[in-house]
Amino acid sequence: MTIVLTYGTFDLLHIGHVNLLRRARALGSSLVVGLSSDSFNAIKDKRATQSYSDREAVLRAIRYVDDVFPEDSWEQKAGDIRRLGADVLVMGSDWRGHFDELSRYCQVRYLPRTENISSSALKASIRSMQ
Repeated sequence: MTIVLTYGTFDLLHIGHVNLLRRARALGSSLVVGLSSDSFNAIKDKRATQSYSDREAVLRAIRYVDDVFPEDSWEQKAGDIRRLGADVLVMGSDWRGHFDELSRYCQVRYLPRTENISSSALKASIRSMQ
């Protein structure tokens, strides 16, 4: 069994999220998502439009996702990899190089983002329509 791990806020779910989750799941037999908690988003100076529990429910409904748990800090990733026995850590290509130090625990893969879509762009578009 190959366990793939990824992280993110997954707010305003869009095709870019689905593409990333689908490609991540294709790398193994199980995909586990560390979902940024509301308190961690505050530390990152981000504010999700949906609560943690709503974002978790949406992720759990996606067929590519096998489990979801809260991400509360940058530093927890190494412990999560060991705790879950993760074989692969997947992050979007915009994070390339940021998590290379975790390659001592598992394979680290940076997958390309879907062009022309992001939660930030969606939020800006929604604000401009109001």
